[in-house]
Amino acid sequence: MELIERALEFESRKMSHMSTSDRVAASREAKELILAINEIYKETKDTKLMDIMKLLTEKKRKIEKRLKGATDI
Repeated sequence: MELIERALEFESRKMSHMSTSDRVAASREAKELILAINEIYKETKDTKLMDIMKLLTEKKRKIEKRLKGATDI
């Protein structure tokens, strides 16, 4: 499926040396992919889809962590 191919391509992309706007766009794209895959997962309960969603979620968290910056303690 095209959606799974897009998700795997997104997951394999390098995220170093990105500008802030690139990070925001990547975060939004990840969210879009996760939600689209989730709709398919609800119907099929395919474990491969869940694994892909987990990979995308982890990458999205890393991007958002970098966007928010380090917190001071």
